[in-house]
Amino acid sequence: MAGDSRAAANAATVLRTVLDHGPVARSAIAPLCGLSPAAVSRQTTGLLRGGLLRELPGPGGGVGRPRIPLDLHTGAVGGPVAAGLHIGVPYSTFSLVDLRGQLLARRAFPHQGRPTDGLSAEIAAELRRFLDAYDSGRPLLGVGAALGGWVDPDEGIVVRHPALGWSRKPLGAELSAALGLPVRVDNHARAVARAEILFGRPEARRSLVHLFIGRVVDAAFGSEGTVHQGPGAAAGDVAHLPVPRSQVPCACGRTGCLEATASDTALGAEAVRRGIVPDPSVNLLVDAAATGDPRADRLLRERARAVGRAAALLLDVFNPAVMVVTELASVLDEGYLEEIRDAAMELSHVCDDPERIVVPHAGPAVLPEAAATVLLSRVFQDPFGMAREGEITPTGMVPPERAPLHSSHDGPA
Repeated sequence: MAGDSRAAANAATVLRTVLDHGPVARSAIAPLCGLSPAAVSRQTTGLLRGGLLRELPGPGGGVGRPRIPLDLHTGAVGGPVAAGLHIGVPYSTFSLVDLRGQLLARRAFPHQGRPTDGLSAEIAAELRRFLDAYDSGRPLLGVGAALGGWVDPDEGIVVRHPALGWSRKPLGAELSAALGLPVRVDNHARAVARAEILFGRPEARRSLVHLFIGRVVDAAFGSEGTVHQGPGAAAGDVAHLPVPRSQVPCACGRTGCLEATASDTALGAEAVRRGIVPDPSVNLLVDAAATGDPRADRLLRERARAVGRAAALLLDVFNPAVMVVTELASVLDEGYLEEIRDAAMELSHVCDDPERIVVPHAGPAVLPEAAATVLLSRVFQDPFGMAREGEITPTGMVPPERAPLHSSHDGPA
């Protein structure tokens, strides 16, 4: 690499090192990341001027001396934030997240049953109201948007989302035009994988598989800190992965497909059929189990075991350092995660460590954080790129108080 490419790579290396080790003295960054002290000095100066890093009070004298600790700029005054938008079928979730992935604010926008033709415009209008409500001067880097289905992040296009009736929809351009902000779009399974790589367990950077179970079922695969997209960004379609022992018929004509067996749509319909809940809502089913309904608990454990059997196939194919499963019941209650682990261990031929199967590090806040990470992952990949492209917006916001981390609107959708 040469010129701007080398500078971008060096800046990203410094920023990631501070993410991992901060607060850290400037003099300690070079040994940690392998760059020369001169390169570190140049990049930290630029990152400080750009507002992505800040100097903290500490020993060593005046500003800029080597022993002054540096950290990501997450301060309430001047610390940049990213907006997140997760688009689900029954509702969308808006969020604000700082440079360490910490959730600062969140709001849900229900839109079940609304016509999908003008839905993106409605979502953009509600998101703008959310951003205006929390505007107080913090720099807003842009918007990360995540949703299910086939999404091409390079083009900002939703290639196919059957549940919303979207095909070749230029969602990124539409949202950017409506909001006047840079917008980056990706599939929500890849978004969660990116959040795990940036902010989650260190082993996720070596290799991970992420299995997302919601109304849409899909997966993402990461290796050495990079999330695989494949030609046309079509990687991760596991809707028709066969689930061992499942005989559930699928619309494709086969039986035992993962989405037909374990999706929220399938689970909700089965819960209604068994008379557990009046409406096909997984949130209602989870609430029923939490209040002691044994029928609800039994059905959730059945799904967990089906997910575990599918997970075993992915474990054997990829043998990742960590497998992340986003599934509402197991995110909220470790007992269902244990069901997933037990079923996977029964069938896996290569994995004998159930602790490699985990839920997202953000817990119930997984989707609000992951959506914003679609934008933040770009910042950590090329910290000055957005500034060069004229994308950094001096608009800013911070909520009056941190939002609670538990809400019925935070799970997979």
